[in-house]
Amino acid sequence: MSGIFGRLFGPRWQHRDPSVRRQAIDRLDAGQPRDRQRLEQLANDSDPDVRQAALARLEDPARLLALCDDQYSPELHAQLVALLTGQAGNVPLAERLTLVERVDDRDLLTRLALQGDNQELRLAALARLDDEPALIHQACENSIAAVRHAAAERVISEEGLAQLARQARRDKHVARLARDRLSRLREDASQAEAQRIERERILEALEQHAQHAWEPLYAGRYRHLMREWERLPDFATPEQEQRYQEACLRCRKVITDHEAQHQAIETADQQRNDAEAERQALVEALEESVASLRQGDSLTQQDIDSLLAHKRLQASRWQALSEQHVPSQELSQRYTQSLEAHERIRLAWERLEQQSDALREGIEQQDNARLRSVMDSIDWPSDLPPSPLLRRVKRQLSQQPVDPAGPQQAERFAKDLDELEKLLERGAFKQASRLHQSLRQRFDTLPADRRQSLQPRLKRLGARLAELRDWRGFVAGPKRNQLCLAIEDLAEDTTLPDAELDRRHRQLVKDWKNLGDAAAERELSSRFRAASDHIHERLAPWRKALDEERQRNLEAREGLCDQLEALLDNPDPGADPDALREIRDRSREQWRRFSPVPRDHAEQVGQRFGRIRHALQALIDQRAQEIATAKRALVEEARQLQYDKGTAAQRAEQAKALQRRWRELGRAPKGEEQALWREFRSLCDTLFAARESERDDRAQRARDHLDAMQALIERLDAWQPSSSHDAGMLEQAIAEADSLEPLPAGRRSEGMRRRWTGIVRARRDRLLRLALSEEIQRWQQLRPLLERHLDADAQRLEGHEAVSIEAMPGLDDDMLNAHEQRNAARQDPMTAEQVAETLGRLRVHLALLAGDRVERADEPLRLAIQVERLNESRERELSKAGELHDILCGILATGPVPPELWSREAGELDSHLAQLARLPTP
Repeated sequence: MSGIFGRLFGPRWQHRDPSVRRQAIDRLDAGQPRDRQRLEQLANDSDPDVRQAALARLEDPARLLALCDDQYSPELHAQLVALLTGQAGNVPLAERLTLVERVDDRDLLTRLALQGDNQELRLAALARLDDEPALIHQACENSIAAVRHAAAERVISEEGLAQLARQARRDKHVARLARDRLSRLREDASQAEAQRIERERILEALEQHAQHAWEPLYAGRYRHLMREWERLPDFATPEQEQRYQEACLRCRKVITDHEAQHQAIETADQQRNDAEAERQALVEALEESVASLRQGDSLTQQDIDSLLAHKRLQASRWQALSEQHVPSQELSQRYTQSLEAHERIRLAWERLEQQSDALREGIEQQDNARLRSVMDSIDWPSDLPPSPLLRRVKRQLSQQPVDPAGPQQAERFAKDLDELEKLLERGAFKQASRLHQSLRQRFDTLPADRRQSLQPRLKRLGARLAELRDWRGFVAGPKRNQLCLAIEDLAEDTTLPDAELDRRHRQLVKDWKNLGDAAAERELSSRFRAASDHIHERLAPWRKALDEERQRNLEAREGLCDQLEALLDNPDPGADPDALREIRDRSREQWRRFSPVPRDHAEQVGQRFGRIRHALQALIDQRAQEIATAKRALVEEARQLQYDKGTAAQRAEQAKALQRRWRELGRAPKGEEQALWREFRSLCDTLFAARESERDDRAQRARDHLDAMQALIERLDAWQPSSSHDAGMLEQAIAEADSLEPLPAGRRSEGMRRRWTGIVRARRDRLLRLALSEEIQRWQQLRPLLERHLDADAQRLEGHEAVSIEAMPGLDDDMLNAHEQRNAARQDPMTAEQVAETLGRLRVHLALLAGDRVERADEPLRLAIQVERLNESRERELSKAGELHDILCGILATGPVPPELWSREAGELDSHLAQLARLPTP
């Protein structure tokens, strides 16, 4: 009952009949909240008319937009478009513009932009569109120019601009704008692509440059590539930027390493030059000391002691310098000669000292014979001035009184006085004191008149020397006290390590000795000596260990010298200079590590090592020069390769072999190696460039052959022979294809060959079918002639006289011969069995040619014919058309044929010919 009452007394807008609900809508007031809700419910009704009627009563676009969020219907969408575009209702423009900002539906915005009653409304809807196809549609179809232009401005993709340029027919401005922007976009894309390619080229060049070894133009090439990179606009990808930075780091590392190596070489050269200059000064000092000694008038013990002390000091310094750098051969020779001169003087003085007592006894006893004998044993060098004792001996032997000094001695004495004055002005006390003592000894030998003139000056200079001695004593007194206190403090200090204690002790002793006899006091000297002895006692164990270490170092140095001498005694003729350089450098490092050595052996082993290093360097230079000579020969071979008659590829392979030989040789001298390498690489690059050019030419010819072959294939594929006489065109095409061989290897060539083979096979088959068809047609044209022969054969077999049949015009030679044989056969006919056998054989042959089956009785004949065909195919090439022609000629030539035999064979012959004619033509 409730359902019935509900239907009877329920509201009409909820009636189940759509027409009733449609009528109820007219009674609803959209201004009332309840009726508006009912209309909104009816806007979602199942009946389209009810939905449309309900939406027509709703004129609030804001409510309709809210309904769109919950439901969708075409009627709702149409009503909302009508209200927002101004086609229905009286919604103000400002409100509609506000509502457009809330719309997200693409179709609704598109219709608003197309149908809006106001330009501002359309532009607002267009601004909400971000779909490029929708923008293109607006730019092409919108009726307002400003909207079209605004939509066209927002199309940015290349595809969209191209589509817009094609479709914008109603607005030339839009089409022109699209074309211009498309051109700019493509130009920008082309420029960006060109810049990308250029960046890739620069990056590849920079990465390859980073892998090369340093050469003189390395840094310039790197800066050039950097400038090229920086000139390009800043559109590099992060990956390109990272590759660029990594390549730059590697290039800068190569440059920095070379600069560091160059700086190290310059530093080593500077140190070597400084050491050479110091050695030069050292050798000159040794030579000067010997020369000054020889220039004196007499030789004393003080002169010998000073000479030997100076020699020991200079020898120690020479050894220290030789451990760092090898001296030159010239300086080594001068140094050795200076040492020999010092040694000769020392030995002569020792012999004099040993025979001094004998000389004095000879002088006292006036025994000249003994004096001469002793003088001969002393063998005093003639270039040395005599000692006072030797002077007395010479006077005794010459039986002369004490000679006064000659004029030359007086002049020399005056020059020495000038030298003494200069020494006093410089403050050189020791040299001045030694020279003053020599002058005093020589003063008594001067003539009396010269003594009187030179004595005041000698006294004055002696007073200045005494004043200098007093001043030195005044200055040296506090210094001696200070040194004495310092060495006593040092002797009591137990915290210092032994090496530091020894260093300070040596320095204090050196400073004490430098004071000489200035302000010398016995008490201070005793205190200094006692403290020094105490330090010596403390350092005794350390010095013993140091001596043992020095001895071990000496043995290691001698062992190193033995190894190097063994290497130099048996040098490898093919030794690599780099290996020898490594041996030289490692031996130098080991020599420095085996330090210090005993002082008395340091000079000897140092000279030995210096000679060895010099010989090793000479061997290195010799091997490097040999390598340089070999590399010059390789350069000449590379130069001659450019004029070789072989192909560029063969010359390039020979250049590779030369490069392998170059690498196996090793390095030439440094400056020459780089120059030879630049020349050799330039020649090899020329050969490789020629090979690349030849490859390019060969590749271009291969491409040309491929294109020509492709054109030939297309031409032959489009050609269809119309008669067998067109076989010449096929053979000409085949000859042209053979001239294009060999084609380059590849899938394209293989595909071309397969297609060409298929086309040629198809054309040959077609020509064969055409030849067979033409042969059969010609045979059909010979039927009247054959009928006349058959009639003549029948008359002859009936006993009539043989009749010769006239030939048809246009017969070829084979058919004409067969015709004549037929006429001749009637003159001397064969038996019927022979004729039947011949025709049967021709029939079976024709059946084989047509591919038909034969009777079982003809099987032996078929096998015999197949064997004959195989034998003939070995001697000459068979074709179906030729075989068919021979068979037909045989049929025409066989006779006379009885009518019953021909009637029996003719049907099968025609059947086989029909089968040949029915073969499909491609």
